[in-house]
Amino acid sequence: MKKLRLSFACWEYDRTRALADGTVRADGIELTYLTLPVEETFFRMMRLREFDASEMSLSSYTASLNAPNPPFIAIPVFPSRFFRHSCIFISTQSGVRRPEDLKGRRVGVPEYQMTAPVWIRGILADEYGVKVADYEHLSGGEEEAGRIEKLKLELPPQIRVRPIGPTQTLAQMIAAGEIDALVTARAPSTFYRQPEAVKRLFTDYVTAERDYYRRTKIFPIMHTVVIRREVYEENRWVAQSLYKALEAAKAHAMELYRQTAAMPAMLPWLVAHLEEARREMGEDWWPYGLEPNRHVLDTFLRYHHEQGLSKRRLQPEELFAPETLEAYKV
Repeated sequence: MKKLRLSFACWEYDRTRALADGTVRADGIELTYLTLPVEETFFRMMRLREFDASEMSLSSYTASLNAPNPPFIAIPVFPSRFFRHSCIFISTQSGVRRPEDLKGRRVGVPEYQMTAPVWIRGILADEYGVKVADYEHLSGGEEEAGRIEKLKLELPPQIRVRPIGPTQTLAQMIAAGEIDALVTARAPSTFYRQPEAVKRLFTDYVTAERDYYRRTKIFPIMHTVVIRREVYEENRWVAQSLYKALEAAKAHAMELYRQTAAMPAMLPWLVAHLEEARREMGEDWWPYGLEPNRHVLDTFLRYHHEQGLSKRRLQPEELFAPETLEAYKV
């Protein structure tokens, strides 16, 4: 039987490497794995629909469901997760010392609809009482001028978002004190080049993130995997085939980390980190599937709606191909 040829764009993750190198194969699919930076993948898939399937920002995907005919359907695979307390940066000129000090301030964001800032804004609201309408959002390129939102925003009037100037960058603005804070997925270059000007809001972010997880059991999901809707509609079996293959690739990575004769990554205390992850989060600290992630997804969807990015409050089941929500039993 001839296999279906599909393209799949995704970054180079340990949990997807076995799929990329052919150790794991998706049933019935001849897969072309394109290793691309996440920003490039998101831009090309969201704007141009270039790939049959790809990694996708969870927020961008959720926002795409606002369309009358949504262009993608997701499977409950999450190649990127990230605690984000470490990703709130402050200008040392701002006088901001606590999360509560962000009220009434100017806070930069590369794109308002990005997943990382959605989580950060939600955490600020839930944990510290700093609501999304309590401060102004300035959007634009972090390191390069001219970045714009990938999706058109239609926000409630109380949420104030405005673009920065055409030659400005957020990295330079926070160092110069032109914005008070920056919420972003990657540290600005000025955090390293001008440490006297740019600091983290949570200096001991590991303690803050560990405490957050212990109380909420939330390991924030950043990305999911999407399939172009027309590819899915023509071959409904593709959703389950890709899901099973990505589960197998993750299991392959997990098994690699279970051996201690030699370390699979260049981290001197990797074994200690793994033991801590299991102790704090259980054997499968990076679960795929709907049910193990229901409370995480439900929290995210609440944030997405509260922040004006979803027209209605979605339920977790609405995100994913129904074929991936249950499996046969023997």
